[in-house]
Parts: sequence; C-alpha cells; structure tokens
Amino acid sequence: MTAASNTRSFSGVTRLAPSPTGALHLGNVRTFLVNWAMARSRGWKVVLRIEDLDGPRVKTGAVEDLIDTLGWLGMDWDEGPLVQSDDLSPYVGAMSRLARAGLAFPSNLTRGEIEAAASAPQEGAFNETRFPPELRPAGLGPREFDEPESGWRFVTPPGEVRFEDEFRGPCGADPSGSVGDFVVWTKRGQPSYQLAVVVDDARQGVTNVVRGDDLLDSAARQTLLYRALGIERVPVWCHLPLVVGEDGRRLAKRHGDTRAAFYRGLGVPAERLVALMARWSGIGPRAESMTAGEFAGRFDLASMSRERVVFTAEQDRWLRQRA
Repeated sequence: MTAASNTRSFSGVTRLAPSPTGALHLGNVRTFLVNWAMARSRGWKVVLRIEDLDGPRVKTGAVEDLIDTLGWLGMDWDEGPLVQSDDLSPYVGAMSRLARAGLAFPSNLTRGEIEAAASAPQEGAFNETRFPPELRPAGLGPREFDEPESGWRFVTPPGEVRFEDEFRGPCGADPSGSVGDFVVWTKRGQPSYQLAVVVDDARQGVTNVVRGDDLLDSAARQTLLYRALGIERVPVWCHLPLVVGEDGRRLAKRHGDTRAAFYRGLGVPAERLVALMARWSGIGPRAESMTAGEFAGRFDLASMSRERVVFTAEQDRWLRQRA
C-alpha cells in the first residue's frame, strides 16, 4: 500500500498510529476507520506512524501485516510509514530539556518498592502504581540527562488538568492524584509512550488526535508534557468509546480471534467488516457491504453513540455469512 498523493493542501493533520505488538482487532479497526473517515471528509493530512518502542512485545512481521491490513480495508495515508525506533534523537532532546528544567529525575524504584510506600496504595490508569512526591530524590532540580539507561519520571504538578474533547466535551483529570510522577524514559533506553507521542505529534504537525477512550487519562499527562516542553499548540482530542466483548471487557484473546486478518483469512470481504464498523459508528440504515470511501462519505461524529460497543456472537456469525 502506498501513500496517497501529497500534492493537495490540508486543513489539519492526524495520524494513524498502530503498534506492532499484535494484529489489528475489530476495536482497533473501528477507531482507525473513524479517524481516517474524519480526515478524508475534513481535508486533514493522514500520517502513518508505527509506534514500535515497546521493544519486548514487538512481533516479527507485524509492521508489514499492519500496513497490509489497513490497505486491504481501504485506508490510505499521505505520509509514512514513519517508524519511531528509526531515530531516537528527538526524544533524547526532549528529555534533555525536561531534565535541565528540573522537571524530570532518574528513578529505578520497582513497583514493589513504590507499593511499599504507605502513601501510595492505589493504582492509576494502565494499572500504574501511583508514584507519590515523597519518593522524589532529595535535591531535585536542574540537571543533565546523563543517565539514559535509567528510568526517568516527570515531576507531575498538583491539581486538575482541564482539556476539551471534540466527542466528550469538557474533560479533566488529576495525574498527580492518579499516577503521580509518571515514567517518561524507560530502563530500555527509550522514551515512554507518553513522551514519545507528544514529541512525535509536535514535530509531525498533528492537529487532531482520534483514539480510544482508554487513553482519555493520557490527554491530561500529555497536556502537561506539552506545557513543560514549551510546545504551544496542543492537538484537538477526540476519544471514542471502546469496542468490548459481551463480558464488558475490552477485546482480547479471551473473546476468541477478533483480528481483522482472521476474518480476512476466512474469506470475509473487507466491505463486510466496514459495514459492521458502520453499524457501530451510527451510520444507518444497516448495510450488508460498504467500502471505506462510502463509510467516510456517510460518517457523522454527532451520530455516534457515547456508549461502548459490544461485539456479540451474533455479529460474529453475521460476518462469517459472507466468508
């Protein structure tokens, strides 16, 4: 799949940012398709970015499979694929700026050691154990980013961070209360997800971020990093309801094989999957088949339900009818 023509002018920039830690399941597909549809209907540039910094979990051949699946579904892009691991220097530069401003410090405390702190019993987003300010090292202040093989944490200021979400409206979160001083650099010598996406979105000119609402809490942390790095333009957030199984939990192996590639392997046409995404995205009346282009032409964010989507056994059978 090649990038779309980049000769046209754009009114904004968004990114499709899959991680090669596994194949795209139907929940991922719905989010990517909505993101792509919003971009194509609003005239945004689409950047394809491969977020491959979670080294131990990156699977061989996953990048090629992701790109192939997106193309099979009918999505294209105007730039990329850009691969995060190709160049770590922008992240090193950001870490140097945080360290010199006294806003980051090295810490190799284990989860058990953090949990042992009497004032840190709770867990925040992503099952992170809260790192309280009492565990910050003495003499915190400006320094060089001179320990890149150590873990580093951001000095999280107290208080709620308010932000606007195009889908959910006014939102707020208090990272200092939920996760405390969060990781911005890992012991593997790489940036954390939170830092990497801020650096990448800023340098790639991303104006609109569309993703699942499991990352809603991250918007507050990323807003703090934008401020700390002196980046004035923060993207417009749009967090979509997740697709979950009949047990109410996000799609995973416990729900069977829900990968787009699995249904493709059964002979299910891409247009059948897109038609199911349309049902999940407020596009009616229900269609038996739909192309990505038709989805983009009919999608309206205002028509999407705010409830999480449940992928049912009946819908699975419906997909397989065309295999």
